[in-house]
Amino acid sequence: FLPCSVLQMELEALRSIYEGDVCFRELSPVSFQYRIGESGDPKAFLIEVSWPETYPQTAPVISMDAFFNNTMQLSFTVSFRSSAIKQSILDKLMVEVEANLGTAMTYTLFEYAKDNKELFMENQPVNTVTSVSNSIAIGTPDVPASKKKDKKEQLSKTQKRKLADKTDNKGELPRGWNWVDVIK
Repeated sequence: FLPCSVLQMELEALRSIYEGDVCFRELSPVSFQYRIGESGDPKAFLIEVSWPETYPQTAPVISMDAFFNNTMQLSFTVSFRSSAIKQSILDKLMVEVEANLGTAMTYTLFEYAKDNKELFMENQPVNTVTSVSNSIAIGTPDVPASKKKDKKEQLSKTQKRKLADKTDNKGELPRGWNWVDVIK
C-alpha cells in the first residue's frame, strides 16, 4: 500500500481535511487532484499531485495536464492551452516544493494555490461567452430589426366579444371595474 508511515499519516490527514470538499479528489492513495476556483469560474484550474516512492525527500510530481484545464468551459483563450500560464503556475508551485522538501507538503501546495489563484491567473485573458456565440452565429444571416415586426396576440371571436362587453365604446374599461365591495 504505502511504503512509509509518514505517507500514511499524510494520506489520513488529507482525507480528514478535505472530507466533503467537492474540489478535492483522491485518484489513488498516492495521487490527488484539487480544483482551484469554483466550478463556474472561467479561471478555475485543476492541479494533480502524485507522490513518487521517495516522497517527501524528493519532490512530488505536479501536473496540470488534466482535461479540465484544456476545455475551461470554452472561456479560456488558446494561450492557456499553449502552456504559458500552466508553466508559470508550475514554476511558482515548484518554488513552494523546494521550500518544503522533506516534509508532507500536499496540503500546503493545494492551499498555496488557493491563496494565490488571482496572482497565478492575473495575466490570463478571458473571452466572454458572447464572443464564442458570435463566432458560432457567423453562418446565420442577420435580419435588421426594422424588418422584424412584432406580432400582435391573436384573439378568438369569443375573446374579442368578452373584451368588447367589458369596455365602453372607446375601448377603455369603465371606472371601478376592479373595485371590491367592502360592505358584503
